[in-house]
Amino acid sequence: MIPLSILDLAPVPSGSTISDSFANSKALAQQADALGYHRYWLAEHHNMPGIASAATSLLISHLAAATSRIRLGAGGIMLPNHSPLVIAEQFGTLATLYPNRIDLGLGRAPGSDQQTARALRRNRMETEDQFPSDILELQQYFGPVKPNQAVQAVPGQHLHVPLWILGSSLYGAQLAAHLGLPYAFASHFAPAMLEQAAALYRREFKPSAQLDKPYLMLALNVFAADTTAEAQRLFTSPQQQFVNLVRGVPGLLPAPVEDMDQIWQAHEKSYVEKALACSVIGNPAEVKQGILNFIATHQPDELMLTAMMHDPKARQYSFQIASELITR
Repeated sequence: MIPLSILDLAPVPSGSTISDSFANSKALAQQADALGYHRYWLAEHHNMPGIASAATSLLISHLAAATSRIRLGAGGIMLPNHSPLVIAEQFGTLATLYPNRIDLGLGRAPGSDQQTARALRRNRMETEDQFPSDILELQQYFGPVKPNQAVQAVPGQHLHVPLWILGSSLYGAQLAAHLGLPYAFASHFAPAMLEQAAALYRREFKPSAQLDKPYLMLALNVFAADTTAEAQRLFTSPQQQFVNLVRGVPGLLPAPVEDMDQIWQAHEKSYVEKALACSVIGNPAEVKQGILNFIATHQPDELMLTAMMHDPKARQYSFQIASELITR
């Protein structure tokens, strides 16, 4: 069995607070640590009331301190929002505090709307087009100090924090292949180019100092419950969340409903079903078989499970069910 990992967007369910979200993430990370999940990633989003992981490195540190074995990381840091030096210092600090447990996944999207992106960057002129050069600069800050290197990451130099490229298109796959880095594809919300991106990454991969052969991680929504009907009901929370995004009214993670047809229109249903096509929903037997089928079809080297569930206890139970596939 390939490694199983968790992507946590630190959801803020309706009726709860951001403090509750952090407590829920801590409990889930501790459970994942005990169950044998390989890594636990958090993602940078801004100006989204239903996602509390904006200060990603701080939350990673909080969860790393509460766990002992599992790898913690960013899935990812949206590099155009930051100077590479600042990210190197942040993740150099994390890697020093928690040796051999920190990953740094990098994305080129802002993780927000354009107005928020401008607020993040202020007077900086960096754009997504500078993503490749920013990655090379970041690698330099994590590597050995070069002669006459005027600016050093302290901490950061010599730590060789593992870098990942994130993406949902052919661009990220090609860049990860060119740089010889592991690639994580966002199939949990943008699966349209999954097969093309995976094939391109594997075909064009060039070995690097970090990685000698392609390493592909895919993301999968997993909603497991005692019954199929209950799992499907829980899944209406992310379905509603996507409808709200389509309508331009993002908010807290909605509570489940009995009938989505009372909420979405036909074109919204079509969009959401396509966006969330990489999802396994059902009772324990159905979910385990669904995960195995997804692995058999796409042949990832690692699978990252995610679940935007309104009830944190139901989310923990779902990951417990999925963990029964982990090879001990």
